[in-house]
Amino acid sequence: MTTPGAIDVIADVAKSYPDMIVGGGTVLDQETARRCVDAGASFLTSPGLVMEVVEFALKSEVVVFPGVLTASEVIMAWKAGSDLVKIFPCAQVGGDSYIRALKVPFPQVPLIASGGVNQRTAAKFILAGACALGIGTELIPEEAVMRRREAWIHELARRYLKIVKDARAQKKGS
Repeated sequence: MTTPGAIDVIADVAKSYPDMIVGGGTVLDQETARRCVDAGASFLTSPGLVMEVVEFALKSEVVVFPGVLTASEVIMAWKAGSDLVKIFPCAQVGGDSYIRALKVPFPQVPLIASGGVNQRTAAKFILAGACALGIGTELIPEEAVMRRREAWIHELARRYLKIVKDARAQKKGS
């Protein structure tokens, strides 16, 4: 929701690309969550644990993964019914070693590493136990958007997908 006109963007993308999974991010209240879902969002996320957003998503049968940082917040988010739990900002508080440490008491909780994930660290997060990655400006640089360099964004997405695929294969083989 930090992007100007984010609700309109969600609606346009959901309508123009019906096979694409579109979601709303930085959702901080129930009203914004409702507007995202009405626009076509199929998932909601936030930088923190906003219980009204989690509860709304559960009632609306929309995937939700709130951001948390501490073990206590992981427990609260998981017990509240979150589909996944986003560790944010992950890189700034220990990166992949923090994910690894959280997986010890929470092996059953699917953790998303978000905040500071880049091409150099992506594989480390997957190998540490993250089930997914939250990637922002490293995936969609502002300059690429401003210059309408779609191929640039596609290439970055391709690279990240390969990194994740290779790391998952390496983890499976370990």
